[in-house]
Amino acid sequence: MRSLGQLPHDDELRIFEEQGAPPLPVASDQGYVDHDGARIWYSAYGSGPTVILLHGGMGHSGNWGYQVPSLVDSGHRVVVIDSRGHGRSTRDARPFMYELMASDVLAVMDALGRSPDGGRPPEKAAVVGWSDGACIALILAMQAPERVAAVFFFGCNMDPSGTKEIAWPNPILDRCLSRHARDYACLSATPGQFKEFAEAVGQMMKTQPNYSARDLAQIRVPVSIVQSEHDEFIKLEHAEYLARSIPGAELIFLPGVSHFAPLQRPGQFNNVVRSFLGKVLS
Repeated sequence: MRSLGQLPHDDELRIFEEQGAPPLPVASDQGYVDHDGARIWYSAYGSGPTVILLHGGMGHSGNWGYQVPSLVDSGHRVVVIDSRGHGRSTRDARPFMYELMASDVLAVMDALGRSPDGGRPPEKAAVVGWSDGACIALILAMQAPERVAAVFFFGCNMDPSGTKEIAWPNPILDRCLSRHARDYACLSATPGQFKEFAEAVGQMMKTQPNYSARDLAQIRVPVSIVQSEHDEFIKLEHAEYLARSIPGAELIFLPGVSHFAPLQRPGQFNNVVRSFLGKVLS
């Protein structure tokens, strides 16, 4: 197992392609929640104020391997969730929809917060989202603001105008997709269907989400919009637009990294996340 004492730089994702992220630590709670035609996998670590980590499209919760120990060490209960159809979670035949995946997160929160006598108040959590996970997090904040303490929105768009045309060939994206395909084959209940899975996720990304400035103006939880200097997918001007459109939102710029900052320079990314959580969960 790799030591997390000195976190590496992996700007080209060579370590990630070869080895993946570091293994997640031993969980305090782990299992599945059956919800709306799918079995949603989750795992929880540590104790303290709750933070939920939502991974990006085609990935899985193990991609947070550099972040979970850091957040547990800083006094947080960390919950990771494999999005519907990703990682260990299953899906039904319906097309992928961000809103449906947001409802899955709420179902996991409900299950984790349930007490035998029903007397415990609903759990409230900060949500850290990466790429598709960021979109899911912000939709969750719209759907159930009473359950969301704040949203860390990293590397995502909220309407199709926010995305770039990807220039191919792109070795970094190729390495990421290679790792995703290998992980899918190891974790998924349908290990031979990565091509179909990737096409279905890609169709969602091309056509969703579709939220207007008026929609964004209704958000009433603290939000940090986090944009990397070299993001392959998201336009800087779109991140700036989101920060202007969401009341009270903060724009954070990550220099030197791309869409894969949690893997490329985890120490830098972790510091920003811990600073965010220190403000919103204090």
